[in-house]
Amino acid sequence: MNFNDAQYRKWLTELKLRVRSAQAKAAIAVNSVLVGFYWELGKMITEKENIWGSKLIDQVAKDLKKEFPEMKGLSRSNLFYCKQFYFFYKNELLQQFVGHPDSETDSFQKVTDSSNEIVQQPVGQIIQLVSKIPWGHNILIFSKSKGIDEASFYIQHTISNNWSRDVLALQIKTDLFKRSGKAVSNFSKTLPEPQSELAQQTLKDPYIFDFMNLAFGAREKEIEGQLIEHITKFLLELGKGFAFVSRQYRLAIADNEYYIDLLFYHTRLKCYVVIELKNTKFIPEYAGKLNFYLSAVDSLVKQQDDNPTIGILLCREKNNIEVEFALRDLGKPMGVSEFTIAENLPEHFKSSLPTIEEIEGELNNI
Repeated sequence: MNFNDAQYRKWLTELKLRVRSAQAKAAIAVNSVLVGFYWELGKMITEKENIWGSKLIDQVAKDLKKEFPEMKGLSRSNLFYCKQFYFFYKNELLQQFVGHPDSETDSFQKVTDSSNEIVQQPVGQIIQLVSKIPWGHNILIFSKSKGIDEASFYIQHTISNNWSRDVLALQIKTDLFKRSGKAVSNFSKTLPEPQSELAQQTLKDPYIFDFMNLAFGAREKEIEGQLIEHITKFLLELGKGFAFVSRQYRLAIADNEYYIDLLFYHTRLKCYVVIELKNTKFIPEYAGKLNFYLSAVDSLVKQQDDNPTIGILLCREKNNIEVEFALRDLGKPMGVSEFTIAENLPEHFKSSLPTIEEIEGELNNI
């Protein structure tokens, strides 16, 4: 038989796909079992510490290492993570039920007497969810999140966006949970449901461009240039679904030429997205100019099966009341957010950057 035959090559390609699919399913199954095991381990340690005291983990780690020297995940530090894993989700769920009792449900009226029964079903749902992401991702989420809503946010986004651990760490460091969907917009008045809600969740406030380092008075074209130079990081900060179309997109209108700073297409919203950059404080005139650009794109660029074009105005500063008044009676969907760069990060982000002394120390070491 000729194994260079086209029919064989096609069959081999299909076989390779099957193998990769099986590998992926096996990895998911192994991860699910592992995460479930770590949950049970955390539960057992938490319960027995009440009997044998706080030194239990140290002793258990030594004894398990002797019995299973080749097995990973039984170190003292990981046993602490298992305990934290169990403690975080169980207690967060219990607090939610205690804080929001349902007077018509007997089980909620007896929270203090039957807490284990109350959280059993939600805990099962949590285990199903967290078992879809690797243990290292889980550690980042439950050790950094301040509550179950924040943890669920990062779990869902990790699954839907297929984030690596480094990307997840970056999103947590820049507080994506608090920034997501927080921009001031007029989407609820200018877009139908559910597109308006999806568009709102697409926006952030502020946007963190910490891969750039420019002075506050830098020209917009300098900012555009750095954003395009770092397009991968820029798209990561914009979020899932953004596809870059053009910088300084030309529009010819009534014998005049106009140039859009950045033009994108959003694959989930199925619409063009105009992004205008202003390295100054927001003024109402900016919204009027963006409204003009959106009308032009809808007339000159948008195809019949595209949804209405959306605008995002990025400014260095804004007053939300001013923005709300500026957008109130405009007919085109747009949102306004602030953006920060390395020189002008908020205080709670600056702590993650090296100080001058640390940089000098590293240079001296080199």
